Amino acid sequence: MDIVTLIVLAVFLVIVVSILASHIKVVPEYERLVIFRLGKLMGIKGPGLVFLVPIIDKSVKVDLREFVLDIPPQTCITKDNAPVDVDLLIYMKIFDPQLAVTAVQNYVTAATGMAVTTLRAIIGDMQLDDVLARREYINSTLRAKLDEVTDRWGIKVTSVEIKEIKPPREVQEAMIKQMA
Repeated sequence: MDIVTLIVLAVFLVIVVSILASHIKVVPEYERLVIFRLGKLMGIKGPGLVFLVPIIDKSVKVDLREFVLDIPPQTCITKDNAPVDVDLLIYMKIFDPQLAVTAVQNYVTAATGMAVTTLRAIIGDMQLDDVLARREYINSTLRAKLDEVTDRWGIKVTSVEIKEIKPPREVQEAMIKQMA
């Protein structure tokens, strides 16, 4: 064997070993791999050592831990036409990794959009005084409506918390004067 043949054989061996090594995965307890073989869903693997068929199998990693969506302040119009800014957090957890990958393209974006539109609908059905006084009602109603939709994506809404409700400046000034 000449030197050129040895170099070609070594390069080929390195490529084969790297392809094989890239298809051996160690999946932690809090993650799962959704496996696709030639585009067809094969199932969920993990935790532990997972072997994929090189070139044929593709995997999508899904984190099963609870995560939080910080929804930026949204301006909502109440039933009595007063604009209020509502800032909220949504806590979610994936319970079915297969649905989270196959049922919706991007569950974070979809859940954020659903939260914003549902929040505006809930606030729109309430008077300004009720919005300021009934935070817990808004939280529970929003959680129930979001959970109803996200259930088909394999996601459970565990909690919804309103961080802040800012009424119009005139209302804030009137509240400060009333307290004084």
